[in-house]
Amino acid sequence: MAMMTLQNPVKARFERITTDLKDVTKAQKSFGKALDKALPHRELPMETDAMADHPRLINRAIAMHLLREGQFSVASTFLKEATDHPPGREAHTISQTDEDGDDDMESEDDLEDEMAGLHSEHLQNKFAEMYSILSQLKDHNLLPAINWAHANGVHLEARGSTLEFELIKLQYVWLFKGPSVNGLPDDPATNGLGGAINYARQNFPRFQNRHLLEIQQLSSAVVFAPNLAKSPYSHIFETESAFEDVAMSFTREFCSLLGLSAESPLYIAVTAGSIALPRLIKYTTYMREKKTEWTTENELAFATPLPEFMIYHPIFVCPVSKEQTTQDNPPMMLSCGHVLCRESLNNIVKAARYKCPYCPTEGHLKDAIQIRL
Repeated sequence: MAMMTLQNPVKARFERITTDLKDVTKAQKSFGKALDKALPHRELPMETDAMADHPRLINRAIAMHLLREGQFSVASTFLKEATDHPPGREAHTISQTDEDGDDDMESEDDLEDEMAGLHSEHLQNKFAEMYSILSQLKDHNLLPAINWAHANGVHLEARGSTLEFELIKLQYVWLFKGPSVNGLPDDPATNGLGGAINYARQNFPRFQNRHLLEIQQLSSAVVFAPNLAKSPYSHIFETESAFEDVAMSFTREFCSLLGLSAESPLYIAVTAGSIALPRLIKYTTYMREKKTEWTTENELAFATPLPEFMIYHPIFVCPVSKEQTTQDNPPMMLSCGHVLCRESLNNIVKAARYKCPYCPTEGHLKDAIQIRL
């Protein structure tokens, strides 16, 4: 009797658990069916797999993405396997525009060298440093980022970057908030209103040529310290998203000094493709029904509405040929300042000299400069 008395509650609980699991399983199956119905499997709109011709480029993009995400051990394993088991040689060579605007062909050896470069400790150490600083920024510690920006101040200044000032400005605001907000030691000389003033005296003078107005506003806010929320400068001292904004700026500048874009190229390519794919499927289905084809190479028959942050290549239309410029036909600026595409320039050249189609100026072909908008 005693055993039966003990078993009954346990058995009842197991039955309730089983019933709950059945409900969960039923819901999962229903969700799977609904998902398959809403998103049916469709064949790709193109019979040709564009990525199959460039496996090394795909591997390079994946490896770089893993490094940028801080997955160093995974990237190392991936690079080792990609090196030990290299894909077949590409069926097509890869065209690339160099710094002089000339079209060079990127060889297999160049790709292998770049893959080896991704495997280097130098690049991995750089990204490890970036993630270490970002981790400190997440904890509202600005000093490592400020030290990095100061050490690279010459390069940042050459780029016209304001990162160092933005970091110092945020540090001033963070000190201004006081120990009750920033959690730093309660020392009047290094924290709170007094600490912010001392910090401003030490760091603001070297930025007054470029940021005098902002420095004046930050300094004037001291007068409104007792009631800052109702002062004209309250918006300057909002820190709710300030650390996230400065972290994004830091990532962008850090990657720029490495010669990389702020966003992962793999992420951008996949996201842009996901946006364009539904339109492409719809378009190809329509074209098949009409039994026609789009014959223009390297150009879609429709525009893909990409977000602004994904638009990297501004469009320039040559005023002579009325054609959009491309990497193979870039915009060229004449000595008089007028701009036209390279093909149009070559068409008006005679004996290495040209006459501008829009003004009386004449010049030498070697004086024309390729521009990047």
